[in-house]
Amino acid sequence: MKRIQTFATFLFVALISISSYAQKIKVIEGDLSALKGQKSLTMEFTYNNMKVGKFDKEEDYVDTKRAEYNQKEAGRGDKWAKSWVDDRKNRFEPKFNELFEKHGEIQLSPKGTKYTLIFNTSSTEPGFNVGVWRKNAEINGEVWVVETSNKNNIIAKISLQKALGRTFGGYDFDTGLRIAEAYADAGKAFGKFIKDQLK
Repeated sequence: MKRIQTFATFLFVALISISSYAQKIKVIEGDLSALKGQKSLTMEFTYNNMKVGKFDKEEDYVDTKRAEYNQKEAGRGDKWAKSWVDDRKNRFEPKFNELFEKHGEIQLSPKGTKYTLIFNTSSTEPGFNVGVWRKNAEINGEVWVVETSNKNNIIAKISLQKALGRTFGGYDFDTGLRIAEAYADAGKAFGKFIKDQLK
């Protein structure tokens, strides 16, 4: 009985901890009423002025990691730096789009849509997993809803904070995997947000 109570207490604390890190999404400018009735949208991703971990500039982070990896093994850092960028198109953006479409019930199309969503990632925490100690990846950003034919016409701005990259089982030793899960988390939450806003 005591073991059951201990486990219940642990589970309660764990759920409280998870909820305290829940994503925060809110409209900070304009409104989303223009999207009502839209069956498809275009999605674009940008990474302008993105901070990474403790680095205020992404390029400083990449230069530091490239040098560290190259020192350990010639060419390893250069390969890592290429993957750092390639993962955006190959892993992060597809994950976001997949979960957004599933939970937002809006199709994403590369052209022919009246409105475009531009998601700029403002900060990325890559996290780490060294077996006995780990830290989740996390991304923050802002989504702009713009008119596709005139992107200077901003319909709304939405803040998206604390999208977490975590996997069950703890086998996320790859940085790209952790960050991809953060984009999946963001896509799922943002899809639900859009759906709720347009009811």
